[in-house]
Amino acid sequence: MTYQVALAFEDGITRFIKVGPRETVADASYKARINIPLDCRDGACGTCKAFCESGKFDGGDYIEEALTDDEAEKGFCLPCQMVPESDLVLQIPTTSDVAKTTATTYSSTLTEIRRLSETTYAFSLEIENRDELSFLPGQYVNIEVPGSGGQTRSYSFSSGPEVSTLSFLIRITDGGLMSTYMRDVAAVGDQINFTGPMGSFFLRDPKRTSLLLAGGTGLAPLLAILEKLSGMDTPHPTHLIYGVNTDTDLVELDVLEDYKSRIDGFTFDTVVGDPNSAAEKKGYVTNHFEPHHLAEGDVDIYLCGPPPMVEGVRRHLEAEGIKPQNFYFEKFALAVVPDAAAAPEAPAPAAPAEEAVEAPAALPTYEIGEEHATFQAQFDARMALELAIVELTMGKLTPEQLAEFKVLAELAGKTLSGENFVDAAEFTVTNDAFHQFLFRCVGNEHLLQAYNRLEVPATMAKVLRQEHWIDGAVDADHLEIVAAFENQDLAAARTAIMAHNEHAKATMAAASRASK
Repeated sequence: MTYQVALAFEDGITRFIKVGPRETVADASYKARINIPLDCRDGACGTCKAFCESGKFDGGDYIEEALTDDEAEKGFCLPCQMVPESDLVLQIPTTSDVAKTTATTYSSTLTEIRRLSETTYAFSLEIENRDELSFLPGQYVNIEVPGSGGQTRSYSFSSGPEVSTLSFLIRITDGGLMSTYMRDVAAVGDQINFTGPMGSFFLRDPKRTSLLLAGGTGLAPLLAILEKLSGMDTPHPTHLIYGVNTDTDLVELDVLEDYKSRIDGFTFDTVVGDPNSAAEKKGYVTNHFEPHHLAEGDVDIYLCGPPPMVEGVRRHLEAEGIKPQNFYFEKFALAVVPDAAAAPEAPAPAAPAEEAVEAPAALPTYEIGEEHATFQAQFDARMALELAIVELTMGKLTPEQLAEFKVLAELAGKTLSGENFVDAAEFTVTNDAFHQFLFRCVGNEHLLQAYNRLEVPATMAKVLRQEHWIDGAVDADHLEIVAAFENQDLAAARTAIMAHNEHAKATMAAASRASK
C-alpha cells in the first residue's frame, strides 16, 4: 500500500510525496529530492523531529533522548523511523529551501579589446577571485552589458579553465546590444559583471579520434577545448574544420597554428562559403570531411554553430551511413537568418549568440545536445558528465549536501542484496536520485538537462528485472564516491566514478543477454 504524505514547511510551502510499504518518510522524502532535516537516521538524535497533524503511522524504533513518550503522545514523530499506515500531514520545522551550490555572479575588469576583423572582436576580463571560478572547456557565462539596465548576453570562454585571464570572441552586428557597447563605448578598465558557468557543451575525456567543427565565432568554445587538450597527454588525433562566410571572417589562425605545435596529432582546415574566396577550401564544411576524420564512426564530434550547420552535418552523416560514437553540439538561432544559398553550414554568431535574444520570442536562442550510438556509449556519456561535474563541485558541497549525498547512496543500497536486486524498479529510482544529485547541486540547469536527456533510468527500466544479476560492487561504488567528496579527494572520486561505470555496464550487458 502506498500513502501520500504532505510535508508542510515553515514558509508556507507544502510538498507531497508517495511513501511505499515499509518505507520511512525520510527515505521517501530524499528519494523525491526533498531535503528534510536529517542526521543519524537511526532514531538517536532527534534532528528530524516533526509534528503529525493527521494520519496514522508506526513510529518505529528510537531512544528517549530523540523523542520522549510525552512528545510522541502529543503527535510528534521521527520521519527517519516512521512508516505511514494512512495518508499523513507533517509539519516540518524548516523552510522549503534546499541548500545547494548555484551559479555565481562575478565582478570583472575589462583588460583588453582586440579587433580581429571587420566582423569579429576579442575581449578579455580579469577577476580577483579567479581561483573560485571553475568551468569546463566549452561552457559559457551570461555577461551583463554595461549601461543596459541589467540586460545580459551569453558568451563561451575562448580561454581554457587553467588560464588566469578570461577571453571571449564576439561577432559584431549592427544594432546589437553588446556589439554597440564593445565597438563604440567599451574601454579598458570598465567593470563588467557576469554569471556562470553555464551550458553542457564541453570536452569529455578523449578516448578516440575527435572532430571539432566550428561555424564563425562558434570557434570560441573549441579554442577553450584546444587549450585544455594542449595540457593533456592523449594519443588520439584531433582535427578542426573552421567554417566562415567570407575571407574576412577568418580569425585566430595564428592561435590555431600554435596549437598544432602544442597538441600532438592536431590538424585543422578552414572553409569559406563565399565562392569568390581566395581560400583553398570552399563551400560546406561537410565537403571537406576525410575518411580518417570520421574513423568509420569511432569518433567524437564537437560542433558549435547555427542550426543549418548542425542539421547539415547530421544529414551528411546519415547519408554516409556513419553513426559517431558521440555527437556533441551547440546550435543557436540568429537574429537575422543568413541567405540559405550562402553556405549555411559555415556561418555562426558568437557562441552562444549574443544577438540571439533579439530573435522572435518563439525561436529558441540556442540548443545544446548530444547523441550516442549504443547503451555502452550512453553510460560512458553519463560518466563523462559526472567526471565533469566532480570538477565543479569537489570541495564546494555544504555539510548538509554531503549528508544528503550519503543518504541517497544508502537508499540505493537498500534495494540490493549482494549480487541480487531486492527491488529492481526501486533501484532504478533511487539510483537515479543518487546520480542526479550532483547535477542539482551545481546550479547549471543545462548540465542537469544533459543528464536527463541521456534517459539512463528509462534504459535501465527496460532491461533490469527482479531476477537479474547486478555487479556486487555497485553499492560500494556509491559509498566510495561519497567518501571521496567527504575527503575532498578529486582523484579518488574520478577513480570510483570510472569503476562504477564499468560495473554498471557489466550489469546492463548481463541483463540484456538474459532478456533475449
